[in-house]
Amino acid sequence: MKRAIDAVEHALEQFDEPVYVRHEIVHNTHVIANQRRKGAVFVDDLESVPEGAPVVFSAHGVSKAVRADAAARNLQVFDATCPLVHKVHVEIAKLEKEGYDFVMIGHAGHPEVQGTMGQLPDRIRLVESVHDVATLPIPVSQRLAVVTQTTLSVDDAKDILAALRQRFPLLREPKQSDICYASQNRQAAVKWLAPRADVVIVVGVTSRVVLDARSRAFRG
Repeated sequence: MKRAIDAVEHALEQFDEPVYVRHEIVHNTHVIANQRRKGAVFVDDLESVPEGAPVVFSAHGVSKAVRADAAARNLQVFDATCPLVHKVHVEIAKLEKEGYDFVMIGHAGHPEVQGTMGQLPDRIRLVESVHDVATLPIPVSQRLAVVTQTTLSVDDAKDILAALRQRFPLLREPKQSDICYASQNRQAAVKWLAPRADVVIVVGVTSRVVLDARSRAFRG
């Protein structure tokens, strides 16, 4: 998160003109409000960015199409893509050359999911639940690899991954989990704390993964 915030701050210091940021740089309303006061303009797509202007790609990463669009319009790009997200993109590029198709575990519409699936639009399918695994129109013999959104509930991802393994015995998995270690640590902390407290207060913006972890902790 700090790396992404610093990228916007650096761009704001370097340019007098507005600095455009594609999507909110991080999910933190206080950070976003502060950067708006300094001159950051947050946009949903590059059509809102004047040609040649500075633009920051958020920590969520972007698709190949977005990068190509930025280059065609001579935008001055500051890339704040999270290193863990970048690792997933690199893995997709590597395995694509080996003939793999992909399944991504994640939430539809999330900026990170859009960016990752945009690395190989025709060969990555999204699954959001165990039910989605059962309906995948992919032969069992297909060379298939799995990647994961980095900010998921660890428990939910584990259930979906188990279903994928059962249906696709030759499934290629990452050597290390794609889920952010900070997200994993926070979920583990909430799961430990929830049964020991009457109330758990989360300071910050609503976090689906933290709330999921707390809910699961109460369910046991």
